[in-house]
Amino acid sequence: MSLPEEQVGPLLEEVYTEFSQRHRHICQLFLERFEQIRGLAPAQEEISEQRRLLIGSYFLAEYSLESAALFNPSIVPHPDQTDVPAGALRFVLSLRATGEGHISSITFRTGTIHTDHRIEVADSAGFLTEPRQIPNPVYEKALFARKLAEVGLRGEFTGRVMNQLGESFTLEELRGSLDAEGKQFGPPEGMAHDDQNAAQGMWMLARSNYEVQFQPEQQLSERIIFPATPSQRNGIEDARFVCFQKDDGTRIYYATFTAFDGRVIMPELVETSDFLRFRFITLNGPAAENKGMAIFPRKINGLYAMLSRQDNENIYLMFSENVHFWNQRTAILKPVFPWELVQLGNCGSPIETDAGWLVLSHGVGPLRKYCIGAFLLDRDDPSQVIGRLREPLLKPNENEREGYVPNVVYSCGALVHNGELIIPYALADHATTFATVPLKEVLAAMC
Repeated sequence: MSLPEEQVGPLLEEVYTEFSQRHRHICQLFLERFEQIRGLAPAQEEISEQRRLLIGSYFLAEYSLESAALFNPSIVPHPDQTDVPAGALRFVLSLRATGEGHISSITFRTGTIHTDHRIEVADSAGFLTEPRQIPNPVYEKALFARKLAEVGLRGEFTGRVMNQLGESFTLEELRGSLDAEGKQFGPPEGMAHDDQNAAQGMWMLARSNYEVQFQPEQQLSERIIFPATPSQRNGIEDARFVCFQKDDGTRIYYATFTAFDGRVIMPELVETSDFLRFRFITLNGPAAENKGMAIFPRKINGLYAMLSRQDNENIYLMFSENVHFWNQRTAILKPVFPWELVQLGNCGSPIETDAGWLVLSHGVGPLRKYCIGAFLLDRDDPSQVIGRLREPLLKPNENEREGYVPNVVYSCGALVHNGELIIPYALADHATTFATVPLKEVLAAMC
């Protein structure tokens, strides 16, 4: 603000010259950032557009999202198969991108699996853009109240706030109800300590359930989902996407992922129908803990089903009437073979085949060496393991041992196309590649 006006234009021009080719709509970005921090500027002063643009530029920083690693992929059919050659499949590949400070986000690529099983990944656009956060996502009162109860917010203050809300409400309406209830006690220090904690907890829960929107003109590789809530502060890790068939036959994409705030890991859920609008939802219940949750691609006997690994060692199976709440778990697979004795986990959602539910697994052995295995679950009763590979399906070779984390091959989701198992996988937690194998050969090797 102390700069003479005649210096503002040349400084802004210098910024444009250096950065305008690196970002789309850079003026819009500058003005949006200025609006976010407008309250810091002297209220009584008129600020020219050029000065607003320049101020906005000072409150922005470039961040290289993939500078450390691009890994832990999952693959699903693309929602748009227009103009795809007969027998081919267009896919969406989600990846964990890690940059400065080991902060992880979700990024995307698209490509085609051709009839000869050749895999072609489209070039990335070269730009990355965060989505717009939906300003007033709608919350269902009954579901929100159930989540409050799950986290222990059942007191009188919570009840009074909820009673002021309709059957559905927006974030702003919740804020209004919280403010109205708080004003009864004057300034915040006049509120009881428990009520202050309840108000903070309700607001944090609401902020953890949000929606974002990309623009249709943005290519898939331009879309980046960066941490946006306190629970995600240090990263969104290992998203396991699955194309889920609903009861009415329509499809939606779910992804379970691990939110990390620097100390605590929390399993969370995101859903989308088009990879343009994403809805983030907390997972609740005593069984919604730890890493490695993966949803089955359809209900089984009328219930949602999910694999999990709450104890850092074994694979569990869970059922629920509501995809947001998980209360009980049953162990179905324990480490047996030398290459998996430290830990077992899934490598993405189960794949339905005529023989049963095919699940890729990861096993951890000596010196933290990660291998990818596979096992088979009964289609009608997935608590029954009906087949299992004795030896790894994939293990790191000499060219894949060195990287961000050595001796690791890892995947967050595969698919079967035309009888071929397509496995995108990370090597040494650094880069991503593909492996393919006939499905019948995998099944034939199981004991």
